[in-house]
Amino acid sequence: MTNSSSLLNRDRNYLWHPYSSIDSDQAIFPVKSAHGVRITLTDGRVLIDGMSSWWSAIHGYNHPVMNQALTDQLQNMSHIMFGGLTHQPAVDLAEQLVKVTPESLKTVFFVDSGSVAVEVAIKMAIQYWHAKKQPEKQKMLTIRHGYHGDTFGAMSVSDPVNGMHSLFSDTLIEQFFAEAPCCPFDQPCSESDFSSLRTQLEKNHPKIAAVILEPVVQGAGGMRFYSPDYLIQVRKLCNQYDVLLILDEIATGFGRTGKLFACEHAEIEPDILCLGKALTGGYMTLAATLTTHNIAQTISNGEPGLFMHGPTFMANPLACSAGLASLKLLLNSPWKNRINLIEQQLSIGLKQCNSYPQVKDVRILGAIGVVELHRPVNMSLIQPQFVEAGVWVRPFNNLVYLMPPYIIDKKDLNTLTSAVAAIISNIKD
Repeated sequence: MTNSSSLLNRDRNYLWHPYSSIDSDQAIFPVKSAHGVRITLTDGRVLIDGMSSWWSAIHGYNHPVMNQALTDQLQNMSHIMFGGLTHQPAVDLAEQLVKVTPESLKTVFFVDSGSVAVEVAIKMAIQYWHAKKQPEKQKMLTIRHGYHGDTFGAMSVSDPVNGMHSLFSDTLIEQFFAEAPCCPFDQPCSESDFSSLRTQLEKNHPKIAAVILEPVVQGAGGMRFYSPDYLIQVRKLCNQYDVLLILDEIATGFGRTGKLFACEHAEIEPDILCLGKALTGGYMTLAATLTTHNIAQTISNGEPGLFMHGPTFMANPLACSAGLASLKLLLNSPWKNRINLIEQQLSIGLKQCNSYPQVKDVRILGAIGVVELHRPVNMSLIQPQFVEAGVWVRPFNNLVYLMPPYIIDKKDLNTLTSAVAAIISNIKD
């Protein structure tokens, strides 16, 4: 029995993988190591990574600067509780995040995952209005096709159908949903695009604490792109109806859309911002929820005089060191030029997919390339085909997409797009 076979057997005996059945017949591929944009399997096969480990490993794998940052931090401490204590990695990272995010955001609350960052944002909004003697403002308003995480608060603001959580619909808090905009990224919105949101706010604003949405790109709910013009209107409507605006940039933050943060496409500022995924360059689990001085002070001066949240691993020093190193790497690199080149090559490499009858749409924005099919893919068939082609691409539902590390070169990206085009061409409509 090979090492790979032994590892797979043990995996099947003990492990449950994300969004899978314990009896799943889908192939699992054991990894030996990862360097740069390449993943080496235990059987010796080498794959070019098109996923950035669910969009987080923007600098690739085993980066010497990242490795050194964690090695150095280990010499001091790997973890320390954040209740009543602080440390330089957390302070330094918070300071840098405040510098690079929208001007009005001044306070950082560290958490350990993107879903929890959304939970914290929801709790902040509710507690803010409670402190302002408006406890009836407890509901969230969001748009359909969104996805905000797998915990209960985050599930409640994800699309009831596309958000993958319909099973729990009778258990979740009932929130308000508006229709998602249909205006493409490069076009202005019409009145019909935001009329649903306006109607919800007109009717329910006394109950609504905040609007929450993913700016410009809706991720796992459908990989939809929409016009920045919609965000401009949302910001105006939130101001008009005295409702907070939460932007979930867990997937879009740190350059993925061509701007450092996707809200910059619309030149708007949220009241609360959620960050995660690429925050640590894919090295450690860490997320952050940022807010304004006004919201932080209002909560702190209200009843019970403190914010009601406190994760055990909040501001983990190793994770904060990774985040600081990742942010410095990004800002000191020609990241804008890299994203622009990736966008151009994704457009060229995936263009031919538009001619396939099984393809509904091809869309590109920044370092995101999406091929939407008319029907869901058969993962048991398509995943091994990508591996045989020497690439790691992980489709979901009817979406085959690429979000490669920013350091990928033209040749490797061409290999990725060629594999996607070739494999999709063989899918029967």
